[in-house]
Amino acid sequence: MKKNLLNFSYEELVEEFSIMKLEKYRVDQVLDWVYKKKVFDFDKMTNLSKEHRKKLAEHFVIEIPELVEMQISRIDKTTKFLWRLSDGNTIESVALFHSGRVTACISTQVGCPVKCSFCATGQSGYVRNLTAGEIVAQILAIEFHRKVNVGNVVYMGMGEPLLNFDATLKSLKMLNHRKMSGIGIRRITVSTVGIPEKIVELAKSGLDFKLAVSLHAPTDFKRDKIVPLNKKYSVEEIIYALKKYQEITGNRVTIEYILIKEFNDYLDDAEKLSQLLKGMSVFVNLIPVNPVNPEFHRPSKWVLERFKSVLERYNIEAEIRQEKGTDISAACGQLRRRMLKKR
Repeated sequence: MKKNLLNFSYEELVEEFSIMKLEKYRVDQVLDWVYKKKVFDFDKMTNLSKEHRKKLAEHFVIEIPELVEMQISRIDKTTKFLWRLSDGNTIESVALFHSGRVTACISTQVGCPVKCSFCATGQSGYVRNLTAGEIVAQILAIEFHRKVNVGNVVYMGMGEPLLNFDATLKSLKMLNHRKMSGIGIRRITVSTVGIPEKIVELAKSGLDFKLAVSLHAPTDFKRDKIVPLNKKYSVEEIIYALKKYQEITGNRVTIEYILIKEFNDYLDDAEKLSQLLKGMSVFVNLIPVNPVNPEFHRPSKWVLERFKSVLERYNIEAEIRQEKGTDISAACGQLRRRMLKKR
């Protein structure tokens, strides 16, 4: 059975090529074709001999997901992708266009087992983890189809990255490796709903990427209602893990906070969140809820500003997230959910 070349780290490929009696520099040649030139067919790698190309094609396949649907925003060029994997499962990615850079939002699982009540991905169920190659392939496919170079990556698509820890960590190293995607480690953000022991393990990995935590409520009473996993990992445990993370890395953490009208947007919530984060180096991303669950509605603009002002009074930096792709429903999970409903 052929192996997916994208599942291998640089060091693993060097070992594989050595077993095949291929020189180490051949690894660099192949990776240049794949990661820089976006060529996924060994026959087109013209600086390799026909013999080498044949040998590689006999051992490996380069699995890039099939494009099922691509939506491009007329407002800001935000592009949403629905991909089909080799086993027929589908996942989503998003490309966000900023001044002078492109950010890719990628998935780590088919569906999501966490099932947050405001999230479209959780409502379509969980199937399986992605491999490191399937995670990385999303970047290559985005670059190929949109003819761009991705400079920033956020693990904020479908799935919980820390419940697919090994593949997530391996893909981080691959995206950062200079012979592969070569994306700066501080330009990569991993977003988690909060798995305390894995947050500490990330800190000990020595990789200096950015961390974002989807908190969404300052108390267990409220968080239990929208994040089922909170019944296993409490707010207190998550905050303790984040403090350990900061002790080890010295890095600031982004706190993601989805605001739901007349649920977690009160002054009391803002006060409690401020007390919870007191003494920590954090940036709070305030996000009006997406219209996925009909029971949840967005707070008015003045309520968002009021919430932000409370945090700032406690010297906590906060911003209301600028929305992108509003005309194409860019929140991950919505395209896949729509497709599953058609079946």
